[in-house]
Amino acid sequence: MASYLGLSGAEHYDESYDYEDEVEGEDWQSASERAAKRWHAMNEPSRIVMLTPMKYNDAPVIGQHFRDGQTVIMDVSGMSTAEATRMVDFVAGLAYGCEGRIERIAEKVFLLAPAEVEITNG
Repeated sequence: MASYLGLSGAEHYDESYDYEDEVEGEDWQSASERAAKRWHAMNEPSRIVMLTPMKYNDAPVIGQHFRDGQTVIMDVSGMSTAEATRMVDFVAGLAYGCEGRIERIAEKVFLLAPAEVEITNG
């Protein structure tokens, strides 16, 4: 199988790797730490973006706003049930992967918040 995938002979490297040069965790930061640094470095005030996707192909727009550290309110009421379900699954995975949160705030309306944004029910 390894030769079929072109991986045979992968155990023979040209250069050896020195494990002692690497300090574990020295440059590693969690997504929330990176986001917090980016968030505090921004000079403009925080924004909440309201988006009403009409089809699943609008997902990259939502993802870009969220990865830029913006809170997104997403209204999927204009989408078919199947596409709305796919979109909610996508943003839930996006939130999980970026250590953010997703909350349902009304029927077919969701809040997608970055890790550094605190959500309270009050």
